[in-house]
Amino acid sequence: MSANTPETTAAPELEARIRRKLTGQRFMHLIGADLTSITPGRVEAELVLADKHLQQRGFAHGGLIATLADLVAGFAAVTLVPDNFGVVTSDLKISYLHPGVGRQIKAIGWVLKAGRRLHFCEAEVWCDELLIAKASATMAVIEPAT
Repeated sequence: MSANTPETTAAPELEARIRRKLTGQRFMHLIGADLTSITPGRVEAELVLADKHLQQRGFAHGGLIATLADLVAGFAAVTLVPDNFGVVTSDLKISYLHPGVGRQIKAIGWVLKAGRRLHFCEAEVWCDELLIAKASATMAVIEPAT
């Protein structure tokens, strides 16, 4: 396979497009998260846990975990829409399985089914090597104004 096949050139173009859109994602930067993997229909993010992320018992705050699940599910959906389209969360359901105690959070989001108006997504949130939350999300596709 040559270096200029669509399979090898699409990934850098997709990553550049998503990274450009991330500049407007101020809340993600505020909490210190960064996307570490971007592929069509799948996104991963990581965050080093700090005191500012913890609730009163020393666990990763539930809002932080939900935010990361929402972030990766949403950007997984963004990878499958045209550049001038967007997505917003229509529905998010999260189940907390274990407290987040550790050094690093990793969130993985993927698209189960991409539709014209709605994308159905899932996400997992891990703390170190332990699955701490599972989420499902519906992302509404936002078309550009005509």
